[in-house]
Amino acid sequence: MFYPKSIDMKEIVKQVAGIDVAQNELVVHLGKMYDDWNPELIASKNFTNDKKGFESLLLWVKKLMDPDHAVTVRYVMEATGVYHESLAYWLDGQGYEVSIVLPNKISNYARTLNVKTVTDKTSSEAIALFGLERKLERWHPPTGIYKTLRQLTRERNQLIVERTMLKNQLHAEQAEAEPNKKV
Repeated sequence: MFYPKSIDMKEIVKQVAGIDVAQNELVVHLGKMYDDWNPELIASKNFTNDKKGFESLLLWVKKLMDPDHAVTVRYVMEATGVYHESLAYWLDGQGYEVSIVLPNKISNYARTLNVKTVTDKTSSEAIALFGLERKLERWHPPTGIYKTLRQLTRERNQLIVERTMLKNQLHAEQAEAEPNKKV
């Protein structure tokens, strides 16, 4: 038998976990977008940034999000140096949808929310709302060659910084009034 949809019943069109990633902690906000295009943040919680925390995060999300709904949960996070990588690789390996967003996009979006104080909690709220309001691409881990190139580029950049620092120290020593020849 067909039952018409009640006026009160809103259909979920999108579910997002917005994650602010730090070295040791994940601050997560869960949100849903309904068919009236109003986003709603439904819960928040902190987890450790390790495998045990990742597993706890998934259990918590499964409890609070609509498991019978056809709309899967997308996990959205900022590209925070290297701290987000373990979670992103782990979620992708488990088959979950992951989106990684550049920090400047999130901070510009957060300014539109008139957030006065930036904390990990307000950042995860902004990430969740951003994920609900935007159509984001699904992230996949880079192939081996790109990961290697990124690591080598980071190492090269660090060596250039160190070389510049040493050149500056040497120049300062040579330019002083009475340089020490042994240095």
